[in-house]
Amino acid sequence: MATYKRYRKEDSVSYSLGITLTFELLKFKTEYVNKVYIHSAMKQGDTLEKIKKLCESAGIEIVYTDKIFNVLSQKENCYVIGEFRKFEGKLDKEKPHIVLVNPSNAGNMGTIMRSALGFGLNNMAIIRQAVDAYDPKVVRASMGAIFSTNFVYYDSFDDYLSEAGERELYPFMLDAKVSLHDVRPAGNFSLIFGNEATGLPHEFASIGTSVIIPHSNRIDSLNLPIAASIAMYEATKGMFKR
Repeated sequence: MATYKRYRKEDSVSYSLGITLTFELLKFKTEYVNKVYIHSAMKQGDTLEKIKKLCESAGIEIVYTDKIFNVLSQKENCYVIGEFRKFEGKLDKEKPHIVLVNPSNAGNMGTIMRSALGFGLNNMAIIRQAVDAYDPKVVRASMGAIFSTNFVYYDSFDDYLSEAGERELYPFMLDAKVSLHDVRPAGNFSLIFGNEATGLPHEFASIGTSVIIPHSNRIDSLNLPIAASIAMYEATKGMFKR
């Protein structure tokens, strides 16, 4: 009889908790899917038939059980779980990058992945120490964007720079001298963001062009996903003109 355990960082597999996430997994990372689990409360209909067809065409096993849902998901409306092997990404040196330095919150990382994909910035460098991108909380917060994101972990920012190639560097800092309004990224660039609580270390002020997002004095700062989304919009708005 199969036994199921909660996700651990050292596991070789992770999970997409929910129908939408599992569709994204099956569409963009088909070759990494081990199994798809279906809850007994999943209604018969077009959605279930689509899942069955996708799995059948890819030779993916479907397992009908409620046990794994009791272990992995606390959501009442989670009826489908995809089990997938962890995959390695590779940054495209000819594309802009998002760089997260010591991110610590799973929900924030997933949200940034989703925004980045929306703005066509799906290459992400993650500088350790950092939250585990394969944590199901990150997968859920990304709404499946993780399966279309090229993300790579680095032990240090210098390690990232040694592989990133020539590019414009824009660290976002509260004490930066240049306003986001005055920045016009071109060609290959990296938007660099720090930890949710502490931001970027002071030494990043001398790296590239440090940038601040102006706002009223009624708040101390913007939270990380909002700041990152604003920065990504400004950096790419010329790409999405109608």
